Amino acid sequence: MGTEPGLRESKKQETRQLISDCATRLFIEQGFEQTTIAEIAAAARVAKKTVTNYFPRKEDLALDHHEAFTQLLARTVAERAPGETPLVALGRAFRATLVGHSPVAGFTGLAFARMVDDSPTLGARLRELHDLREEALAEALAAATPQTAPAIAPRIAAALIAAADRLLFRRVQELTLAGRTDDEIEAELTPEADHAYVLLLAALGDHPAAGTGTATTTATATGNA
Repeated sequence: MGTEPGLRESKKQETRQLISDCATRLFIEQGFEQTTIAEIAAAARVAKKTVTNYFPRKEDLALDHHEAFTQLLARTVAERAPGETPLVALGRAFRATLVGHSPVAGFTGLAFARMVDDSPTLGARLRELHDLREEALAEALAAATPQTAPAIAPRIAAALIAAADRLLFRRVQELTLAGRTDDEIEAELTPEADHAYVLLLAALGDHPAAGTGTATTTATATGNA
């Protein structure tokens, strides 16, 4: 009896993953715009309503890491180590996603990247997710900002950090579409990310919401210390 809730949850996760896998396969084969919910349901052998119960938006069938994506920066700030500044924590976290070739950093493989690039709907959804990511980061920075700081300070810091984050994400996609391997992308993006954080440190070094307040090396900001 005690294991039933766990079994039900496991079954739900299996069904969700099955639907996601079938959708991804069809999107890559046929294109996102051309694939219907009915076709996905048939491929997964579930009802159309089951698909929409798990994925209310068709875009979420393709971008199924959207919750992790929108919350990553905010969670990094909220869960940073004692004494670690938000900007240093964010640099460390980005390096981890880069080394791990994480989907939330843009590593998706060539076929998937082409499918997204060919879809205006998914392009619009990605922009929306980046906006939500920035908003969540601003809220997290606000919680970490002294009350004496200007009210707009967290939003300014979040806007600058999110702009760099969007650019690095786009670079991963561009290099993927150019046929580079994940290891090659990591090698090329590492110095570019270091440079981005040098610029962020210069802009936000003494910022009350995100800065270090002291001189910080590139290696510290990007987790190479």
